[in-house]
Amino acid sequence: MLNEELLDDEGENQDAYDDLIVSIEAQKHGLNLLIAVCDDVNFRDEIIDQYEAELQTAFRPYRVTLARHEPSLKAALNQLVQQEEYLSQRNPAVITVTGAEQLYFLRLGEEQSEQEKLFGYLQWTREGLREFPFAIVLWVTNQILVNLIKKAPDFWSWRNGVFRFVSKKTNAIACKELEPIRFVFRDTELASTDTNENNSFFLPIQDLQSLIEKIEQEQGVRDPSLATLYSRLADIYRSRLDRGESQNYQKEQELAIKYWRKAIELQSESGLQIDLANSLNNLAGLYRATGRYGEAELIYQQALELRKRLLGDNHLDVATSLNNLAGLYKSTGQYNKAELLYQQALKLRKRLLGDNHSDVAASLNNLALLYDEQGRYDEAQPLYLQSLELRKRLLGENHPSFALILNNLALLYYHQGRYSEAEPLSQQAIELDKRFLGEDNPDVATDLHNLGLIYRAQGRYEQAESLFLQSLELKQRVLQKAHPLLADTIYALGYMYREQGRYNEAEPLCLKALEFDKHLLGENHPNVAESLNNLAEIYRATGRYSEAKPLYLQALDICERVWGVNNIRTINVRQNLEKLGAEMQSN
Repeated sequence: MLNEELLDDEGENQDAYDDLIVSIEAQKHGLNLLIAVCDDVNFRDEIIDQYEAELQTAFRPYRVTLARHEPSLKAALNQLVQQEEYLSQRNPAVITVTGAEQLYFLRLGEEQSEQEKLFGYLQWTREGLREFPFAIVLWVTNQILVNLIKKAPDFWSWRNGVFRFVSKKTNAIACKELEPIRFVFRDTELASTDTNENNSFFLPIQDLQSLIEKIEQEQGVRDPSLATLYSRLADIYRSRLDRGESQNYQKEQELAIKYWRKAIELQSESGLQIDLANSLNNLAGLYRATGRYGEAELIYQQALELRKRLLGDNHLDVATSLNNLAGLYKSTGQYNKAELLYQQALKLRKRLLGDNHSDVAASLNNLALLYDEQGRYDEAQPLYLQSLELRKRLLGENHPSFALILNNLALLYYHQGRYSEAEPLSQQAIELDKRFLGEDNPDVATDLHNLGLIYRAQGRYEQAESLFLQSLELKQRVLQKAHPLLADTIYALGYMYREQGRYNEAEPLCLKALEFDKHLLGENHPNVAESLNNLAEIYRATGRYSEAKPLYLQALDICERVWGVNNIRTINVRQNLEKLGAEMQSN
C-alpha cells in the first residue's frame, strides 16, 4: 500500500498502485509489458521503491535508464541481461525502465527528436522484446503517453496494462500557455499545430528552454524577439510555482529570475517600455519572495514610476504597482509608507473596478494584514471579513486565495487569544493549499507554521513542535538558504523551547533567527526586536543578566520607533526590562 503522503484525494493513486502490483504478480514467466505514467519524478521514484520492496521476495528488482541519444528499450534490456546471470537464467524479475522523461519532444535541428527515436525503436523492435520473459515497467510522462499511442501503435497494442499516477508536478506546458509565442514554432515541426487546442501536456518545458537557446545561437543574444520569449518563459516558470507544478521549486524560481533579467535587458535596449514595466514588476516580486528586499524595493519603484509615466495615475497597472510596493514596505517594517500605498491602491481599484472584484478583496486583505501586524486588531477584523465574504461570493470556497484569507483571519484570532476560532480556519487553509498547490510549496509551510503557533499558545507543545519541524524541513527544501520565512519558524521553535525551559535547545535557534533577521531585514526591523527580546529572555532565565540587558534595550528602542511607546509589543519589552532590573537588585 502506498504511503499516506503519496495518496491523492480521490484514491486514484492507490487504485493505480494496487492494479500495478496485481498485474506484476499475475505473470511470473514470459514478457509482461506494463506502462506506468507519472509526471512527478520524485513521486515516481517513491512508487518504484515501494513496489520493489513489496515484490522482492517473488521478483528480483532491476532498473535501467534509457540512453538520451539512442533510447532503445531492447538495447537497454539486452545489456542488463548480459550483465546479470540471474536474468540470463530467466528467473522471475521486475525491470523498471526510466529515462523517457528526459527525452526532447522537439527535433531542435536534428532529423529526429529523441522521443521520435524512442517511438521508432518501440514500434520496430516489438518482436525482439519476446526474448525478455520478465515484468517490464516502462515509466513515461503524460506528454510522452499521448504521442506514444499515436506513433508506436503496434507496441501500444502489446501492453498488459497502463497505470496512471496523478500528481500536480509536471514538466509539461499546456497549449494555451504557448499561444503568445506561437511565432517561435514557425520553423519547427509544430508550425501547423493549433496552440489553442485543449492539451495540458503539450510540450516539455526543457524543450522550450532548449529551443530558445538554439535561437540565441543562430540569431544572437541581442535579437529583440528574444525579449518576448524570455518574459514568456519566466512567466511560465512563475505560474508553475504558483500552481504547485514545479519539479524543483528553488531551481525554477531561479530560472524565472534569470529569464526576466534577460527580458529586461533586451526590453530596455529595444524601447519596449510597457513590457519593461511588467517585467520589472514581476522580477521584483520574485526578489521579494526570495528575501532580496533591497533589490525588490528599487525595482518596484522603477516599475511604479514607469507605469505612471506611460499610463497615467488612473490605471489598474499603477494600482498593482502601488499594492506590490506597499507589500514590500510591510515586509521591511516601513508601516506608514505601506499603509499610505495600500490605501491608494484600494481606492484606485474601487474606482476602476467597483466594489465587487477580486482585486478589491486582495487590497482589503492586504490592508487588514498590515493592521494585524501593528496590533490594530479592531481595524483589521472587519477588513478581513469583507475580503473573505467577497472572495467567497466571487470565487467560492475552493480557491487558493480563499485559503490565504482564512489563514490570515486565523492569525488575527490567534493574536487575540481566540484559539478555538483560529484552529479550524487554519486547518481549512492547510487542506486547501495542499490541494491546490501541492505538498512542496512555501504557502503550505507557512500554514503549518501558523497552526503550530496556535497549538503552542494553548500549551499543546508536542503538536506544535511537530508542525514547526515539518514547516522548517519544507522551507529548507524550497526556499533560499537565508529567507525571512525560514527565520520565522526557527524563531518560533526557539521561542517554544524557551517557554518549556529547554534553554540549551532554544539559544542556538534564537541566535540563528536573529542573525537571519539582521541580515535580511536590517537592524531596525520589528522581527529583529522580537528576536532580541526572545534571546534576552533566555539570558534572564539562566541568570546571564549582563548579556540580557543590552538586548532588551536594543529591542525597546526598535519597538518605540516602529510601533510607538504605547503599543502592546513595546509595553511587553519594557516590562521584561523592568523584571530584569528587579531580579538584578534582588540578587
